[in-house]
Amino acid sequence: MSPLNDTFKALADPNRRKIIQLLKEKDMSAGEIAELFRISKPSISHHLNILKQADLITDMRQGQSIVYSLNISVFEDMMNMLINFFDSSNQKG
Repeated sequence: MSPLNDTFKALADPNRRKIIQLLKEKDMSAGEIAELFRISKPSISHHLNILKQADLITDMRQGQSIVYSLNISVFEDMMNMLINFFDSSNQKG
């Protein structure tokens, strides 16, 4: 599967989109994220792993916790790809 397919697959789930919205505001630990959802911690972990595999988030160990951050560069790359796609499709006219 291409990296772009992984990105869109990761963004298809509303829980993962909500996690991204939360991380847009600030870096958070898995526990902090889990407190804001009504799903199990293993489910949150699963969603975080999918976002990480799609390179949409990064993680860093801080003491006993793992803190997650939004990977802005992937969103910039995706936006550039979409802009280029629509620019080239308009020129076929």
